[in-house]
Amino acid sequence: MISEKASTVLGTIGTVCWCIQLIPQIWYNWKRKDCTGFPPMMMFLWALCGVPFAIYFISTRANVAVQVQPVLFFFFCTTAWTQTLYYPPVQVPRKKILVYVGTFIAVSAGFAGGFIPWLRRLYDDGTSWPTLIFGILASILLALGLVPPYFELAKRKGRVVGIHFLFLFVDMCGAFFSMLSVVVGNMDIMGIVLYCVCVAMEVGIFLSQFIWLCRFRWFGHGEEDEPEDEENSVELGPMAKQLNGKDDHSISANSIPESVEDVKEHGSSSKDHDEVKS
Repeated sequence: MISEKASTVLGTIGTVCWCIQLIPQIWYNWKRKDCTGFPPMMMFLWALCGVPFAIYFISTRANVAVQVQPVLFFFFCTTAWTQTLYYPPVQVPRKKILVYVGTFIAVSAGFAGGFIPWLRRLYDDGTSWPTLIFGILASILLALGLVPPYFELAKRKGRVVGIHFLFLFVDMCGAFFSMLSVVVGNMDIMGIVLYCVCVAMEVGIFLSQFIWLCRFRWFGHGEEDEPEDEENSVELGPMAKQLNGKDDHSISANSIPESVEDVKEHGSSSKDHDEVKS
């Protein structure tokens, strides 16, 4: 161990970041009353990841700050997951949400409570591979949880929608400081890999938004606005298509009178034309 004090300080900073990282996102979801672009599967996998995450760090007797992290992580991820079920576009009925979330919490608590005492004894006796399995499982679930946002990015040509950047930034800082805590502490390779995966995937989301801004806002020609216009036309129906000139029987701008005088003038000219004709 290089420095227990440095490990504790860095781990505490990481814990503080992970205590508040989802608060901006939870507030953002509540304010918008909409979770479009914020995939439910992401939060479910992260909440699920918190279980083996907690089992691994508590069983290996990591510093207290790192042990607290997965518990708080689980709580906030479960809260955000509940929001994605309640708000559009999913909107599951409340009773079903209570059943889903309540069952998930109960099973997770029983799972952790059953494995932690057993794995701690094994770890203290020098058998670490069973605990390592949970660390690997946590890393896989953490990485998989950051895959659904990339599908959302693909739908929108790389644009980030529904995800609060402050949440991503604070979460990334939490993973970074926690990784440093493990590096200067017990040099646990599995913990380092777990945090590195989180940082790398979140940097990718930032880069995707940056590339989208370069393509369509800063150096592009507004091509991204076209699909949104078409989508609005579909919602408004045939009239929108006519006004946009997208219908075979579209309304000509020249055929619309600009004022009452134009109507009168048009009426009088038609009358004169009929008199000449007669």
